[in-house]
Amino acid sequence: MNYRTKAEYYIQGITKGFVEASEVIAWADEVIVAAPKTEDWMIEISTCGPGDRMVVLSHLNTVKGVADPVELAALLKEKGIS
Repeated sequence: MNYRTKAEYYIQGITKGFVEASEVIAWADEVIVAAPKTEDWMIEISTCGPGDRMVVLSHLNTVKGVADPVELAALLKEKGIS
């Protein structure tokens, strides 16, 4: 799964209330460790606090790429969101 697809999932999760900022921060930490190249958005999200919901959301919107609609729909379906 590409970063943009996961970012879209988290954007919807934060705006619809089924994802907390702390979950996105943990994801960014994992991405930093696994990514071949660290990008600014990864570091920016990783350094946010759990109360920085809107800041995390703004950084998620800077993730480059194109979301895969099939993968995104599958992620949302797992959470009962259609």
